[in-house]
Amino acid sequence: MKKYKDMSKDELLTLKAALMEEYKEEQAKGLSLNMARGKPGFSQLALSMQMLDEINSKSDMRTLLGNDTRNYGDLDGIGECRQLMADMMEVKKENIIVYGNSSLNVMYDTVSRSMTHGVNGSTPWCKLDKVKFLCPVPGYDRHFKITEFFGIEMINIPMNSDGPDMDLVEKYVNNDAAVKGIWCVPKYSNPTGIVYSDEVVRRFAALKPAAEDFRIFWDNAYCIHHLYKDQQAEIPNILEECEKAGNPDMAYMFASTSKITFPGSGVSAIATSTTNVEFIKQQLTVQTIGHDKINQLRHTRFFKNIDGLKAHMEKHADILRPKFEAVLNAFDQELTGLEIGSWVKPLGGYFISFDALEGCAKKIVAMCKDAGVVLTGAGATYPYGKDPKDSNIRIAPSFPSVEEMEAASKIFVLCVKLASIDKYLEA
Repeated sequence: MKKYKDMSKDELLTLKAALMEEYKEEQAKGLSLNMARGKPGFSQLALSMQMLDEINSKSDMRTLLGNDTRNYGDLDGIGECRQLMADMMEVKKENIIVYGNSSLNVMYDTVSRSMTHGVNGSTPWCKLDKVKFLCPVPGYDRHFKITEFFGIEMINIPMNSDGPDMDLVEKYVNNDAAVKGIWCVPKYSNPTGIVYSDEVVRRFAALKPAAEDFRIFWDNAYCIHHLYKDQQAEIPNILEECEKAGNPDMAYMFASTSKITFPGSGVSAIATSTTNVEFIKQQLTVQTIGHDKINQLRHTRFFKNIDGLKAHMEKHADILRPKFEAVLNAFDQELTGLEIGSWVKPLGGYFISFDALEGCAKKIVAMCKDAGVVLTGAGATYPYGKDPKDSNIRIAPSFPSVEEMEAASKIFVLCVKLASIDKYLEA
């Protein structure tokens, strides 16, 4: 297959004309496919419907310790749910606080609390002249929206194949006291699917921050979201590594069941040092009487233990895997060797990241939309929505069916080819 960059202008124009005919045929189909956000599909949501039968008007609503989940109490979550989340996040139960349905809410609260009340007695961030956050890119747009909302300056950190550029992370963290945090998705990163290496995790734990209130925001959203039973990524536990390195309070870990059960009715948790837990609970006693303990009870009775949770996730993988492979097969068959894009085959998580030729991402996304395929906006995977190369595109294969993903991938590939041809014709 001849590379586009090696084609003459006439060859490119001839190829463009043929591809435009295909594109118009796809437009005429009137498709309406949405791959903008990583929403679980209908069949995934159906897996958890029996959880709704775990509790009814005749159910015993008491926890294993005898506490009534209908009443006040258990500010940090019922014991059995704390244990389930601890097992999922591979931490100790005493390091866990269970919240409501969304880990994003917990992350927002954690930044907000730091802004207004500081971190474990430090100066509130809102009283400082400058607060900075490091942002591995491409990354999770909702992380960036939180720090942008609070007026925190965001600094791009390039992602390598094994995680963030740690030389750059160390340079900023160890020398600039204004750097207060870094966003991380360590396993099956959003959107690249990259897994942090053991070395990267340990370099994080060994940081020597110039700021005593620096924190690693470790969003372990996909900790058990494997696609392949025989290829499951494992990484060192950041809390354990931080304790070994003499930085026991440096990391906050977040996770939830939003993409395990129901996004609107899951349970979320933060895992961190006991010192951090006690500081956070000071706010919680003011903020809430307690989160939805009945939902926590429902979850724990449905899964029973970590083995039940893992078995449930294997069913999710069986549904998701063909959708991911539909996209990746299209890329392999249609784009390999053309040198007009690159991608990584993720082993888990919810996204596929595609890097087009520089300056082509916005055009590809717009062309896909005109043909009935909605993608996350180009630039969304960078702070302030500004991809300096206009090349990264996040694809979310989870919501459409396999057949729809095949149709959407065909259109996406066509748009990549057409935008790349225009790029070379304009050169």
